[in-house]
Amino acid sequence: MSSPRGLVVGAVFHASKELNELRKSQSIAFMQSKTRAEFFEDLKTKYKDVTSIYLGYHGAPVVGPFNKEFIDRLPDSVKFLCYNAAGYDGVDIDSCTARGIRVSNTPAAVDAATADIAVILILSTFRNTTQSEKNLREGRWKHGVALGNDPEEKVLGILGMGGIGKAVAKRMAGFDMKIQYHNRTRLTPEVEKQYNATYVDFDTLLRTSDCIYVSVPLNKATYHLLDAPQFAIMKDGAIVVNTARGKVINEAAMVGALETGKLAAVGLDVFEGEPDVIHPGLLTHPRSVLLPHIGTGTKETMYKMEVVCLNNFEAALVSNTLVNPIPEHKKFFQ
Repeated sequence: MSSPRGLVVGAVFHASKELNELRKSQSIAFMQSKTRAEFFEDLKTKYKDVTSIYLGYHGAPVVGPFNKEFIDRLPDSVKFLCYNAAGYDGVDIDSCTARGIRVSNTPAAVDAATADIAVILILSTFRNTTQSEKNLREGRWKHGVALGNDPEEKVLGILGMGGIGKAVAKRMAGFDMKIQYHNRTRLTPEVEKQYNATYVDFDTLLRTSDCIYVSVPLNKATYHLLDAPQFAIMKDGAIVVNTARGKVINEAAMVGALETGKLAAVGLDVFEGEPDVIHPGLLTHPRSVLLPHIGTGTKETMYKMEVVCLNNFEAALVSNTLVNPIPEHKKFFQ
């Protein structure tokens, strides 16, 4: 039996039909290794000729993290990593680039579901639903529950106007919020008009937004993008919502701003130390709305993500290319 050219690390739960169809024409193996050390040994034998890897996040608990050591242990034959996630901070991209390994992700597939969670967090923080529900469950009705605020006519500042940011802008326009945004690259006038969004610089967004929604990728430039100095210049009583990555915000500084009242509320689907460590100040504060990273947690979105990842996997195996290379690697496919 010939050595496989494709390797699935992790699992394909929702798009098994598509994977089985691909297996009819391509030699694909499923990782059987039980530990990281065993996987490294298997790379020298069973998987020594693999050219393309489908990298699912379910593989991380077994063989992860996908750091420099992981990348450097891959056989020389590997040319493509197809990562089943939109955010790819979990993969050492510098090491991949240095070895000539090209990486894809699943950007657009997550937009709608993540935007829906963002809307839930924005509305919940404005209307103080978490404290209200807690009171009700404890038999105290709404006694002692602080009044919320209307989102109408408030300014929503979106940090990162990519696919998710645009989807949030589209949804929150239905609540008559005024949309402003900051991006690495300003959108065209046509797109700004489509989303009724106004471009502002970073500091202006922080100073003038009633609610700041964070939707930027995690990288060296965005680590602790929001820290104590940034919270200090926000409006008194501002709201911060984050569905991107926890480490984009200095969690301790955010808790400090929440406890002093500088921030009225926070809505978070991601955390610096997730899943094991959540700041106790967030867990105990009545105006923190917390979710366990469920932005993409729907059957439909998981299916879409797997299909996009498999499309890249197929392109890598069949045509030696990628459909959705990450931004850092797009230049290699032009």
